[in-house]
Amino acid sequence: MGSRHRVLIAEDQRLLRGGLCAMVAALDDFEIAGEAGDGREACHLAAKLDPDLILMDLSMPSMGGLDAIASIKQMRPAIRIIALTVHFTDDHVDAVRMAGGDGYVVKDAAFADIVDEMRRVMNRLPRVPAYRSRGTLWISGVEPETDVPDDRATACAPARPFLTQRERTVLRLVAQGHTNREIGASLRLSAKTVEKHRASLMRKLAVTNVTGLVRAALDMGMVALPDRARTLITFL
Repeated sequence: MGSRHRVLIAEDQRLLRGGLCAMVAALDDFEIAGEAGDGREACHLAAKLDPDLILMDLSMPSMGGLDAIASIKQMRPAIRIIALTVHFTDDHVDAVRMAGGDGYVVKDAAFADIVDEMRRVMNRLPRVPAYRSRGTLWISGVEPETDVPDDRATACAPARPFLTQRERTVLRLVAQGHTNREIGASLRLSAKTVEKHRASLMRKLAVTNVTGLVRAALDMGMVALPDRARTLITFL
């Protein structure tokens, strides 16, 4: 096994900070580098410990998470930072991007989804479009909530099936042409588990083969193909 990614947890709520630390400690590819209870302490520990990744609460005393992200990125641009928040709006996402954040997660996301986002960020994989459902992980750059929903659009738009973050990740990798074995190695899953995810995706998306999965991934904006390839797959 290679060296673990060192993680700094910056969160002012002790209970949540403890839960995040326990989650990271249970992983075989990450380890805790330190804990911070506010933005200033996060900046101090980032300079002192030089972690690989920071999970950064946006609402902290002394110095807010956005200011801390900007300060740390200026000081240590190689450090990857995932913002933790209870909100997901256009303004919040744009603010995190402008500050230099690398990822965005709501606090009530499942631990498995947070871990997936940590691995995505550390492996520098592209963001997977996600849809708002069941309070799960949000990834920046996709359909943030609005104050006033458009009832007409809601009525006309086809319902999207709920996909877990893991299923979205598997779908994207399948659409990119990766085998079950390759996907399993990337996500630390067995090929059998990956096959179960593929079967679940086919059932939820009402398709019967890989071509159908690729078409669904294209429709969701998870992958992009050259125009010629897109035309070919449309007729498959």
